[in-house]
Amino acid sequence: MTHDHGAHRGRKRIHLAAHFPGVNNTTVWADPRSGSQIDFSSFVHLARTAERGLFDFFFLAEGLRLREHHGRVHDLDVVGRPESLTLLSALAAVTDRLGLAATVNATFNEPYELARRLASLDHLSGGRAAWNVVTSSDAFTGENFRRGGFLDRADRYTRAAESVATARELWDSWPAGAPRPFAHHGRHFDISGTFDVARPPQGHPVIIQAGDSAEGREFAASAADVVFSRHGGLDAGRAFHADVKRRLGAYGRRPEDLKIMPGVTVVLGDTAAEAQEKAAEIRRQQVSPQTALLTLEQVWGRDLSAYDPDGPLPDIDPDPAGDVAHGRVRVADPLAVAARWRALAEAKGLSIRQTVIETSGRQSFIGTPGAVAAEMAEFVAKGAADGFILVPHLTPGGLDDFVDRVVPLLQERGAFRTEYTGTTLREHLGLPAARQPDHVKG
Repeated sequence: MTHDHGAHRGRKRIHLAAHFPGVNNTTVWADPRSGSQIDFSSFVHLARTAERGLFDFFFLAEGLRLREHHGRVHDLDVVGRPESLTLLSALAAVTDRLGLAATVNATFNEPYELARRLASLDHLSGGRAAWNVVTSSDAFTGENFRRGGFLDRADRYTRAAESVATARELWDSWPAGAPRPFAHHGRHFDISGTFDVARPPQGHPVIIQAGDSAEGREFAASAADVVFSRHGGLDAGRAFHADVKRRLGAYGRRPEDLKIMPGVTVVLGDTAAEAQEKAAEIRRQQVSPQTALLTLEQVWGRDLSAYDPDGPLPDIDPDPAGDVAHGRVRVADPLAVAARWRALAEAKGLSIRQTVIETSGRQSFIGTPGAVAAEMAEFVAKGAADGFILVPHLTPGGLDDFVDRVVPLLQERGAFRTEYTGTTLREHLGLPAARQPDHVKG
């Protein structure tokens, strides 16, 4: 590949990552190009496409229990997907530079074992490991661990923050040559011993975080290297970006020490009209009549199976205490959400299905390859994001067109790398090296 032209120097570079889809209704299962969600070949194809596109990392979501709706496994969950760290260890052997990011729950895992597994992945991949730190406070997930709802919701971030801090102490406890004894005495963990895996090549694997609450933003500012955000619009993205970045100074960190990368979808067409038509069709496929009712039931907290998806919204109010779904995020204020949806449906004459499509099925970037490249570059240039985590609607070929048609245009604009210049994920992201504390240096 060619090197960057000097005229492009000084422009903000875009960071890109690939999300393997599957959970929720992003994936269009009915498309004839839709492949397996569990075969290793699907993961290999998407990862190699991302690496061909010079992406920073490949991102795997994960849940610890299959979600349920009306007591049955939720139709849109993937059954049989391999465990993330195991799968990424296998992908390390068939990729060379691509970062490998695993979602691992900090509520139901212990720091010592997590630190061992992440350090092992970092060694196997030559410094490409990342940990997306997630939490869970629900007893439904906890039943798999004989713990139930052992942790109050308010404590989930305090445990997560201490879990990350403890893992970093363990990674730091192995200076050059041999390990030194460690001891951590905190609110959630009281452990001591000797860590049995050498210090990872990155020092600390990259930490990713996706919480949007005030606690989540503070946790990101204090401990994360990357934020996986959901703010796709320019104004909302700029507000979130500014809010999280301003918190960094309190922890002795610089704005460039944390990368904010919203999850986005892309629909390409040869013309703007074709792209819009394709996007509308994808939204219709993503929100089937059944999916529309499932989504509505999550807001209303009631069995709405008797309603016609092509008919009007229910005239009954949501039941705030209703519990038809397990393992899904509860709607914070269902009465307010229902009021907004009713106002929208009345103003536009929308059915249940049309309302769900309108409120939940939007694509982030729609247009010709040139228009999408320009809009992405504008988002980063105007401080709405540092990059994007692309969530395709097809497995495993959903990023093929983007890599073939958009990445070259981003490179021509000087907005994206034309080659990998480093070998580790920290180098790809432009993050500072994880320095070992002086008291444990060998």
